[in-house]
Amino acid sequence: MSGNAKGPGMFFIIPCMDSFAKVDLRTISFNVPPQEVLTRDSVTVAVDAVVYYRVNNATMSIVNVENYSTSTRLLAATTLRNVLGTKNLSEILSDRENISHFMQTSLDDATEHWGVKVERVEMKDVRLPVQLQRAMAAEAEASREARAKVIAAEGEQKASKSLKEAADIMIESPAALQLRYLQTLNTIAAEKNSTILFPLPIDILSAFMPKK
Repeated sequence: MSGNAKGPGMFFIIPCMDSFAKVDLRTISFNVPPQEVLTRDSVTVAVDAVVYYRVNNATMSIVNVENYSTSTRLLAATTLRNVLGTKNLSEILSDRENISHFMQTSLDDATEHWGVKVERVEMKDVRLPVQLQRAMAAEAEASREARAKVIAAEGEQKASKSLKEAADIMIESPAALQLRYLQTLNTIAAEKNSTILFPLPIDILSAFMPKK
C-alpha cells in the first residue's frame, strides 16, 4: 500500500497496483543456537542464549532490511560470539547479568535502523569441556580441604590457648585445682562404671610412703 504503515481497520487494495505486508508488533523470542567460543584465556566453551525483541517501526522493518527476523537472529549469534570472545572464563561464569545487558545494548543499537527493538537477552547454558570440568572439580575439592585444615588448625590453636589459660589459673589457685578434681569424680560417678579409679595427688600419697 502506498504511504505510511496503516493501523487497524479495513483497507481497499487494488490488485496488481498495491501490495501489503503484515508485521507482527508483539514481542517475539527466539533461541540462539549454542555457539563455540574461544575465550580471552584460550578456553573453548559452548554458549547459547535467548533473545526477546519486537518491531517498533513497521515501515523501517520492511523498507530498510530484506528480512528483519532472519537478520536479527544472525546478528544475535554473531554478537554472542564477539562479546564472549573478549571475556575470560571466570567472567563468563560469574558476570552473566552484565554480559547479557551489554549484548542487549549492542543488539538494540545495531537493529535500530531496522525498526527492531531488542528488549532482553539472557545467556542460558555455558558448556565446558569434560577435562576442564574435572580439573575445576579437583581444584574446588582441594580448596575445600585446605579451608577445612585451616579451620581445624585455628580450632586447635584456640583450644590450646584456653587449656594454657586454665592451667595457669590452677597453678595460681590450688583451690581451683581441688574443685576441678571433685568435678571429675562427680562425672565419673554419674557414668555408673563398675570400676572407678580415684586419682590422688602426689602430696597425699607421699605421707604414706616410707621416708629415706
